[in-house]
Amino acid sequence: ASDRIHLVGLTFEGRHGWHAAERERIRPFRVDLSVSLSLERPARTDELADTLDYNALAETVRAVVTGESFRLIERLAGAIADALLAAHPIDAVEVTVHKPTPGVVGEPEAAAVTLERRRVP
Repeated sequence: ASDRIHLVGLTFEGRHGWHAAERERIRPFRVDLSVSLSLERPARTDELADTLDYNALAETVRAVVTGESFRLIERLAGAIADALLAAHPIDAVEVTVHKPTPGVVGEPEAAAVTLERRRVP
């Protein structure tokens, strides 16, 4: 489906980072997501029951970010994508995870990783 729902700037606290000291400290991680599915029916009916519950999508993201600790944001993004595909009737997902103050030369405000995953038929 070429229709998409986007949630931008979901922010949850987690313990993720390569160094052990990073995983000992809780910090906010921002997640942007775009899920692909047919929105033909809700576009006609104007009924919430015919689309995805945005809160359900956000709760899936929250469970992953606040749950297990990962060393790489690439792994965190993959776990979020896997969880969304498993829990919701979507065709594909694009996930971007932003890690604040990553300790990189040039002092970027965040490092970010984006990945896309499709449901395997």
